[in-house]
Amino acid sequence: MMRDDAYQLGVLSGALDAADLGIIVLDGTRRVVLWNRWMARHAGVAAAAVLGEEFAAVFPDLNNKRIDVAIGQALRDGFPAVLSQTLHKAPFPLYVDARSRAERMQQAVAVTPIAVAGKERHCLIQITDVTIAVNREQLLRQQALELRSQTFSDGLTGIANRRHFDVAMEKEVRRAKRGGLPLSLLMIDIDCFKAFNDHYGHQQGDDCLIKVAHALSGMLHRPTDLIARYGGEEFGVILPEIDAQQSRALAETMRLQIAQLNIPHVNAGASQHVTVSVGVATQTPEHPVEAADLIGAADRALYMAKRTGRDRVVVQIP
Repeated sequence: MMRDDAYQLGVLSGALDAADLGIIVLDGTRRVVLWNRWMARHAGVAAAAVLGEEFAAVFPDLNNKRIDVAIGQALRDGFPAVLSQTLHKAPFPLYVDARSRAERMQQAVAVTPIAVAGKERHCLIQITDVTIAVNREQLLRQQALELRSQTFSDGLTGIANRRHFDVAMEKEVRRAKRGGLPLSLLMIDIDCFKAFNDHYGHQQGDDCLIKVAHALSGMLHRPTDLIARYGGEEFGVILPEIDAQQSRALAETMRLQIAQLNIPHVNAGASQHVTVSVGVATQTPEHPVEAADLIGAADRALYMAKRTGRDRVVVQIP
């Protein structure tokens, strides 16, 4: 059974108003000829106020923006366009709640040329609310970053953990070999830490670890440097592009800095305060080594520092 034009227009009008997306149609002169109920609700502007108005007058802030260019290409050349949601998060002044205007809507926008019988080319603009999806993506990204932070950070001291150290060490050894650069490693151990824990208790022991970690971390100023809790009371410091002389000087400065914290330690011998021993090893461009060899050399240097009296720096050649 044939339906009359009025009936079909009524169905079309109802469908457009029921659609869960914004629909704007512009004629060849960029005047608004259709503005559905979704647009009125989220823009806070009724259709009667915009029909017949130029797009530039309705949205003056969008002049010469990407959407303006896309409309021109659709009307002039018949080219459709989809605006990148990453680059154009909220081009239209639309709000999740237009009355409060508390949250600007995140949008996906498509611009499509449409043919109208007996008329010049028109342009259809479709706007989809992707706020929930974007917020969910941001939440997932934040959770992933937090999980990564937990995976690569020491829970007590907040510095890098052993896993982070191992990954960074392999990466920096490869980079040093590739670029013909020096790479230094410090292995630092708190002297007589078991005796400290036995005398002061584990809570004070944890506090000591935190203070030492923060003091050592505060002495590293380059983004490429990394300090990690290697295990127990031992720390590893990776120093890319630092030669043996520079790394030894930094190690001495770190040793003195920890002594100057004046953390009491009655069982530390003559010093009566917390000290550290430091082992230093440097890979030179002339003699590149594997990560395990560099760690082994720094460990041997640390062992020698402990055996020869503690509270000192020893350098070992890998």
